[in-house]
Amino acid sequence: MSKVKANSTSINIGLSENDRRNIADGLSRMLADTYTLYLKTHNFHWNVTGPMFQTLHLMFMTQYNETWLAVDSLAERIRALGFPAPGSYKQFAALTSIKDSDGVPNAKEMIRQLVEGQETVVRTAREVFKIADQANDQPTADLLTQRMTVHEQNAWMLRSLLED
Repeated sequence: MSKVKANSTSINIGLSENDRRNIADGLSRMLADTYTLYLKTHNFHWNVTGPMFQTLHLMFMTQYNETWLAVDSLAERIRALGFPAPGSYKQFAALTSIKDSDGVPNAKEMIRQLVEGQETVVRTAREVFKIADQANDQPTADLLTQRMTVHEQNAWMLRSLLED
């Protein structure tokens, strides 16, 4: 976990600095996973080919646009807790649980990797949710619940394309 420093202004929102730090560290991992998934989805949008091109091109665009907006919400929640949000490729690479892809996979492999990425974000969100829930941090728990809903739905829609 990163050991980010709190800002110098006192924050009194009913959460201890230690709880805020632990939540911010978890949200930093969530942000890194989300940004990495965004980048992978956008890459696949640009590079998808084959008979499902139009369907996948549009689906990937819908998903990366929604994910892009989520990046901001996650970063702003980290800031509201009093900590700096990670924002570099180096930081994201160190924090993410999503594997990078080599080269340009075929369409079916793109779908498989994106299912895996969506599910990874959900698992990270569930881990952070436990920390936020234990600290009685409802805004973070709400944000994470919303993100899990979106990513579980995206994974289901992508997974359905892999069925015969």
